[in-house]
Amino acid sequence: MEMGVKVGDVMTRNFVYVSPDTNLTECAKTLVKKRVGSLIIKEGDKLQGILTEKDIIWAVVKKSVKSLKDIKAKDLMKRKVVTIKPSEDLTDAIQLFRKKKVRRLPVVENGMVIGMITMNDILRIDPGLFQMIAETIKIKEETEKIKRRGIASSRKYGVCQECGEYGLLYEDADQWLCDACYTKR
Repeated sequence: MEMGVKVGDVMTRNFVYVSPDTNLTECAKTLVKKRVGSLIIKEGDKLQGILTEKDIIWAVVKKSVKSLKDIKAKDLMKRKVVTIKPSEDLTDAIQLFRKKKVRRLPVVENGMVIGMITMNDILRIDPGLFQMIAETIKIKEETEKIKRRGIASSRKYGVCQECGEYGLLYEDADQWLCDACYTKR
């Protein structure tokens, strides 16, 4: 179910980035100064990786404080970064967040990083949107489960013809009814 809002309409265009050779101390200072939770690592316009505050905390705990200046962003960054295109629908972004268990997605077009989208960017549009999106994902997952289990085709998702609620419907006497209306009969 597409929302009609594209990633490119919502993404942050002024994302925070550093070069792969930036030392860890500078990366940490940039995170604090810019009040962000991650840094895009890029060379020119090409995405090299992503460095999160969790990565920096890991290094602080595992390494000595003196050696932090010797550690470069490229030494800690995640190289396999999940990305999205600006032309994708927001529901695609939300599904990627859930499926890949990430909180941020660099937006890439023609091999160039042009922005970043986070769940907060999506919620800024409309906080009520979160519940609708969560339901959309849940409905899609339930539909796929029904198909996998081979459950009879007498069930589908849609609007109940008796009460008007949206959800899983049962076919009864040429009518599609929600669970509550179906059990009342």
